[in-house]
Amino acid sequence: MTLKNLLIGGVAAFTLGACSGATDDMKDAVTDAANDTKQAAAGAIDKAADMADNTVNATKLAAVLAMQDDATKARYDARNPQETLMFFGIEPGMTVVEALPGGGWYSKILIPYLGDEGHLIGADYALDMWPLFGGFATPEFVENKKTWPETWVAGAQDWRAGSEADISAFAFGNRDASMDGTVDAVLFIRAMHNLSRFENDGLFMTKALADTHALLKPGGIVGVVQHAGPESNSDEWAQGSNGYLKQSNVISAFNAAGFDLVDESDVNKNPRDVPSNTDVVWRLPQSLRGARENPELKAKMEAIGESNRMTLLFKKR
Repeated sequence: MTLKNLLIGGVAAFTLGACSGATDDMKDAVTDAANDTKQAAAGAIDKAADMADNTVNATKLAAVLAMQDDATKARYDARNPQETLMFFGIEPGMTVVEALPGGGWYSKILIPYLGDEGHLIGADYALDMWPLFGGFATPEFVENKKTWPETWVAGAQDWRAGSEADISAFAFGNRDASMDGTVDAVLFIRAMHNLSRFENDGLFMTKALADTHALLKPGGIVGVVQHAGPESNSDEWAQGSNGYLKQSNVISAFNAAGFDLVDESDVNKNPRDVPSNTDVVWRLPQSLRGARENPELKAKMEAIGESNRMTLLFKKR
């Protein structure tokens, strides 16, 4: 017999015994007290079970992180993957969308952590957004993006580390509608500034958040880690082209898309990073743009460290 059943049985026996010689008012009072005790006991059991699950999940995640290569581990102090994923409530067996997974830094962690019952879905920027970057986004580059979902999934097979998790991919604006309402969590990890940057060119953030809302289960969550600029800086500076966004603007965008902010964490904050209205995020490690050939400036940027980042948890309304 489970602890929960024993408690419930004990509460029921107490209620019957107490009521046997009592007035109706006393019976009602005893019954109410017994119900309260029963609910409190059940709540305590559920809380204990959740704590046990969290311990198991944290242990598994720590083991996955320990098996990553040295280049990945070198970024743990700045990216805090253990604390970040636990804060977002990511658990084995979930279906998770990772926006702009790139070379797979987080994907290599998520696939083995989600495990055999899990599903990782990569989500790239919309195909018609890529030409707006110019420079590296040559016609050949954009053409290759047409097959990105297939090529990314093929490459991700090397990141399984023994996991049989499902792996799939899509581009925002071209989601598989049959997946609507099936996703547990969507992660935007340093992936929102370009959506914001090009919002006026094609509503790319609006459309990406609409896809996100459609894919999530009722009550599904979104985890955001994003370079965070000072609220006192200009909105023009913080529209995304410098890498930074204002936390207030991110929250407003999610609210408008049908999400509520439920929590935030300081785990990825860096108070040493206080950019001015002329600074870009890429001046800092690892890019060190404009500083690599200037030892004094390089030392200054390295002393700041990686960017200050907001860490926000939203829930689908």
